[in-house]
Amino acid sequence: MTTPLHEATITSLPKLHSGKVRDLYALGDHHLLIVTSDRLSAFDVILPDPIPGKGAVLNALTAFWMARFSALIPNHFDTAVDLAQWLTPAELAQCAGRAVVARKLKALPVEAVARGYLIGSGWKDYQATGAVCGLPIPPGMALAGKLAEPIFTPAFKAPKGEHDANISFDDTVKLVGERLAHQVRDITLRLYREASEFAATRGIIIADTKFEFGVDDAGTLHLIDEVLTPDSSRFWPAETYRPGISPPSFDKQIVRDYLETLSWNKQAPGPKLPDEVIRHTGDQYRKAQRLLTA
Repeated sequence: MTTPLHEATITSLPKLHSGKVRDLYALGDHHLLIVTSDRLSAFDVILPDPIPGKGAVLNALTAFWMARFSALIPNHFDTAVDLAQWLTPAELAQCAGRAVVARKLKALPVEAVARGYLIGSGWKDYQATGAVCGLPIPPGMALAGKLAEPIFTPAFKAPKGEHDANISFDDTVKLVGERLAHQVRDITLRLYREASEFAATRGIIIADTKFEFGVDDAGTLHLIDEVLTPDSSRFWPAETYRPGISPPSFDKQIVRDYLETLSWNKQAPGPKLPDEVIRHTGDQYRKAQRLLTA
């Protein structure tokens, strides 16, 4: 098991921000260095225990999907920058396999969520209202039931320390404008469908996923952040899937399920994780990577 990286310690560059998982540094005036740590967040709270090797899995899967989608939408990667000109050898070693150089873009304040199955906050919304993000869903659906068609259910990206909130498409229009809102919805559903079809050939169901987008100075939409990883998606083994239960998963649902057994208010600080949950989560992340990128 590799030594986990809880937080990057790079002093050669100005640090801009630490998110739930990623540490961002300024790389000149037009680029960012994004280091993917082994931190794990659940219910929008960073947990005290990292998952060894998790950051490398997220980094590799994001690179895999961005390359696969490059003909559909540009992304923020820039592979022409030589990090050796900016970092010390020790810092380069810290970044190995878990860092990317990205062009600076204006990130949209919306998480673009695509759902093909009724699970998680979508299931809770459906139980309470019969709809998900204002979209009516037929009555009588079971937990983890497959939707007739994938749906776009955006969320507002809350400030650090607060929970993201599901919003309607009309709210999305108010946040980013009508043109961008339609663009984001259309490409989100297309990416989800294409990824789901591919994953099905590898024995994986993508129940839902979130994408993030940014725009350049010309207003061109770009795919940014992480893409179709176990952190941003629910991956289920197709061979064991059945509606009516929360299916076994290749993602952090293992952690969510454990946390739901605790009397925890889902506010920071998060509880510590048992060694078995940490080990099993890491194993499942790596298995998803092997299946998808074999």
